[in-house]
Amino acid sequence: MTASFLSTWRRLYLVIVLSLCLIFLSGCQDIAKQNDGVIHLSLWQTINPPANRDVFEKLVDKFNQAHPDIQVESIFIGQPQLPKILTAVVGNASPDILSFDPQTTGQFAELGAIRPLEEWLEKLPLKSEVIPNLFEELSLNGHLWSVPLYTANLGIFYRPKLFQAAGITETPKTWEELRQVAQKLTIDRNGDNRPEQYGMLLPLGKQEWTVFSWFPFLLSSGGEIITNNKPNLTNQGAINALQFWQDLIKDGSVILSPPERGYEEDAFIAGRVAMQITGPWTYIMKSNVDYQVFPIPANVGPATVTATGVLYVMKTTPAREQAALKFLEYVLSEEFQKEWSIGTGFLPVNLKAAQSEAFQEFIREKPALKLFVEQMSVAGTRPIIAGYSRLSDSLGRAIEATLLGESPQKALKTAQERLELIWNN
Repeated sequence: MTASFLSTWRRLYLVIVLSLCLIFLSGCQDIAKQNDGVIHLSLWQTINPPANRDVFEKLVDKFNQAHPDIQVESIFIGQPQLPKILTAVVGNASPDILSFDPQTTGQFAELGAIRPLEEWLEKLPLKSEVIPNLFEELSLNGHLWSVPLYTANLGIFYRPKLFQAAGITETPKTWEELRQVAQKLTIDRNGDNRPEQYGMLLPLGKQEWTVFSWFPFLLSSGGEIITNNKPNLTNQGAINALQFWQDLIKDGSVILSPPERGYEEDAFIAGRVAMQITGPWTYIMKSNVDYQVFPIPANVGPATVTATGVLYVMKTTPAREQAALKFLEYVLSEEFQKEWSIGTGFLPVNLKAAQSEAFQEFIREKPALKLFVEQMSVAGTRPIIAGYSRLSDSLGRAIEATLLGESPQKALKTAQERLELIWNN
């Protein structure tokens, strides 16, 4: 063995030892950070657009400044969201807090991934300040599984100038009136049987936006899609609601959106569509076009559907869960909800925040919001059972088939049969 080789080997050995020491010291520093008496929580969120995310981040920073013993790190997880979350749950690498859609509640509960919150909330004075009918969308099988971060609901935005030009002086209050108004607002100016202006846009597609947009009509007709925790798509209310959408198409007074893009508002803003189903998060309220909003017209009774985002406490350790609950208490507070709602356009879930002078002033600046606040009393919810994703997929396929010409009865019957084959498997 040469001296040169020994010298090289010693240098290599020294580098390895020094590297190990650095790794060890770095590990010690991490341990020190974790043992500094501060509980560091990870919060995964899917908040969009980025402007809303910025509002949330500022509010998280406020919490961290006020709670030096609890530090929350907000992490935007991007797409695809649900696979990432489920992979983390199965791999025992969940965040401490998750901001997501309530329709995944049943799935998370079945996996044992989330902590029930009813005992904690019962002891919290803040409970009485939360909008009462939101609890339906948070509760399943006798447990409360989440708290609301925000809420909203659906209405119909319209172009007043187009209504005025068509001689329409009142907004429609019933399905039949909506049908008549949509026909008056559909205009073929050059006689080529291709209207330059349509009464309303309906969302084509089988994904959740289509189901969500149709849900107020289902609820207004007294329909349902779940009975005793099992799919029930062939009830008369569901058939009537789907028939109404098909009638609008047969009248020639609606235009279908591009596939899976029913949330886009370009045609409305350009004046090619006079009415659009959407909520207070819409870009329409930030645009320069003339607009107003009216409630979803009623059939059996008035109804809309909530658009709620929730926070889950993931199962970790008692200390981390208690720290996470502190953050949830902050989110439900008047202070948080007032700043969040004014910053994003969503409705406060806290009644005191909704009644505050600051939010009332915001409504005076954005009067369309008043309707959505008033509609919360008749807002229903989509199911949160474990099989909701399969249910929504089959229902979405039935809605899409009906919009493309299938009879509502046949489309819903096919969807029901498909669900019955896979429901308990």
